Amino acid sequence: MPVEFLGIAATHNGSETSPRSGAAFDKEYTLKLARAHEDHGWDRVLFAYGSGSPDPAPAAAYIASRRDTLRILLAHRPNVSYPTFAAKTFATLDRISDGRLTVHFITGGSDQEQRREGDTLTKDERYSRTREYIEIVKRIWTSHEPFDHEGEHYQFHDFVSDVFPVQQPRPDVSFGGSSAAAYAAGGAEADIYALWGEPLEKTAEQIEAVKAAARAAGRTTPPRIQVAFRPIIAPTEELAWEKAHRTVDAIKARTPTAAATGGAGNSNALVGTPETVARALLDYYDLGVDIISARGYDLLGDAIDFGRHVIPLVREEVAKRDAEDAPRGPQTLGEAG
Repeated sequence: MPVEFLGIAATHNGSETSPRSGAAFDKEYTLKLARAHEDHGWDRVLFAYGSGSPDPAPAAAYIASRRDTLRILLAHRPNVSYPTFAAKTFATLDRISDGRLTVHFITGGSDQEQRREGDTLTKDERYSRTREYIEIVKRIWTSHEPFDHEGEHYQFHDFVSDVFPVQQPRPDVSFGGSSAAAYAAGGAEADIYALWGEPLEKTAEQIEAVKAAARAAGRTTPPRIQVAFRPIIAPTEELAWEKAHRTVDAIKARTPTAAATGGAGNSNALVGTPETVARALLDYYDLGVDIISARGYDLLGDAIDFGRHVIPLVREEVAKRDAEDAPRGPQTLGEAG
């Protein structure tokens, strides 16, 4: 199966290692970064969500109207809007992008961050809400007749949308989390299940947990698996590790980079030459991962370097393995242990 690469869209040039030089929403930089991804082999970019950050939906629409092939992964938190409203927003964006949208539903891992926008539910309650939210959005995308909904978290009557996605029957849904509640919700509803980069053994366990949850929900095909890393590459191993240590120093913490950021979010690094990093990514591909999420600490420069030097190596080797029908992790629920 072909491998896909997900990069990061950003509305300014700041990162963990350097402050931004302008406004929180810099149109020129936002477009420049998206263009760099499209021109260097990336399949899609993530428009992330933060409580105080620029709204990712209009930022995504801005890029969708100016890029021809780059696909969009839009992050959305269910607590910030009612599902009837959100479903119309997503369908409109899928229209603007000519069918290039995937929606990533964020349940929220930090109580503090959720409360910044008035969300006081517990984590398990949030997962229950997210599952119901996704079910509603999917139905709105595909229902042409008015319907009622009486659920635990949402109630409405006689609703039908007048805007539908380009993609049929609907855009894909992405989801992430590593708790039992997360596996249950995402295993039931997600087309793509997103994981943070972990050691291979741990990732294999998580993949099996997702598949088990999908089986429990009555699905015959599991979600596709996405894994996220912060690659640090250089022409030699020594230079790559020097770069990694400079990165750690820049964010004023100790090595490795996961520890430097407290393991929060996408912070697990793969360090080495392009060949070393490509080999590591192929190990995850062999587990059944076919979407690689990657971003560096110099967002623009690292997107270009990774696209030039790592993506072609991985794609070439995946094509060889597919041609040889090399064994991979189980792809159907019936084959899972």
